[in-house]
Amino acid sequence: MGEKKYILQNAPFKVPTHDGKLIEEHFGLASTRTQAFSIAHMVAPPHWGEPHQTPEFDEVTIVLRGKKLVEIDGESIELSAGQTLLIKAGARIRYSNPFDQEVEYWSVCIPAFDINTVHREEEE
Repeated sequence: MGEKKYILQNAPFKVPTHDGKLIEEHFGLASTRTQAFSIAHMVAPPHWGEPHQTPEFDEVTIVLRGKKLVEIDGESIELSAGQTLLIKAGARIRYSNPFDQEVEYWSVCIPAFDINTVHREEEE
């Protein structure tokens, strides 16, 4: 019998963070060496934010609960539970949760998230 044609993920890679955000990569470079895409479950605490970035990959966000603010090339979009958003590679973006409740969401990156291609800006 040959190699299995599936991967059952029981232990996603927990990305170390210093800002209280939970990142569990189920498939991607860190967890399964998958380069074509990455899928991560995330929970961002209230009043969380990260610096602007200009990724070389497309990213889909699927919000499960709470709200998330996304700045895309100077435009602000507030995402709520049940909404999805596709951001194309090359857009200057910033993700944050300026609200009083945590936000839970999934992120799908194509190709896979790579710290070398996210191009985060220095915090001000």
